Amino acid sequence: MPDVLKAPLVVEFPFTRSLGPVQSAFLTGLRERTVLGVRTTDGRTLVPPVEYDPVTAAELRDLVEVAPTGTVTTWAWNHAPRRGQPLTSPFAWVLVRLDGADTALLHALDAPGPEAVRTGMRVRVRWAAERTGAITDIACFEPHDGPYDGDAAEPARHTGVFADPVTGIVAPARLDYTYSPGRATTAYLHALAGHRAVGERCPSCHKVYVPPRGACPTCGVATTEQVETGPRGTVTTYCIVNIKAKNLDIEVPYVYAHIALDGADLALHGRIGGIPYDQVRMGLRVEPVWSEGSRYPDHYRPTGEPDADYDTYKELL
Repeated sequence: MPDVLKAPLVVEFPFTRSLGPVQSAFLTGLRERTVLGVRTTDGRTLVPPVEYDPVTAAELRDLVEVAPTGTVTTWAWNHAPRRGQPLTSPFAWVLVRLDGADTALLHALDAPGPEAVRTGMRVRVRWAAERTGAITDIACFEPHDGPYDGDAAEPARHTGVFADPVTGIVAPARLDYTYSPGRATTAYLHALAGHRAVGERCPSCHKVYVPPRGACPTCGVATTEQVETGPRGTVTTYCIVNIKAKNLDIEVPYVYAHIALDGADLALHGRIGGIPYDQVRMGLRVEPVWSEGSRYPDHYRPTGEPDADYDTYKELL
């Protein structure tokens, strides 16, 4: 058995959202080096602000300005910053209760080491050189020698009105991870590289699963007996794709189908080619087509055989 496969994978997409009046004022304020909070019905000041009272659910619109200085309430040291984090050198994640606020704001603290960070330390905002109306307009926090001044920290009412307000944001969401398909799928992928489709049989119900997952999804027992299936199969059901995917060089419309390989008790996914999309049908007999140098089938095409009888694949829909 060859070594189990693994590969780095990235899931990334832009998350776009519109801003209501409270969040719009908060982010626009950051662009203008102003930190805004919102006052609740019981008189507390929440930073960052929310649109509804977390206790009463009442709508909140009473904006106030708080100080750019504050106190660390708790922290954790980040010894290895990752891509997209506020600082490229080791830093502390901190919760900072800004002067005048009753809740804490999560951000980064630029400090020379964990020995320089403590709960209760005084900090202040370090503003980004270029600000666009995002939480990153606060580049980070930095240590501050100034003491807490309760009178100066009293929140002042603010209209929340700024010129050219920010009304929406686009935040990139990204997940980097290393994926391993496991022993059974590794064997399946290696077999595909040799133009073979190998599944595994359940020792209890005797069903053959392609692709295999190392265990029977019905019985829950481990599967180890390899069974060669296909390469031909039957279209059990399908959909017509009319939206072109980014970075996928396939003209629309095209058909994506569930295909039950001969000898398998589970249908796999595959694209149907070599036939007009409106002629694809349930029961169509197909075979895999490999592109030159490809390790995996590029698509499935009709074999020319008569369509399979519905009763032969109805349990695989």
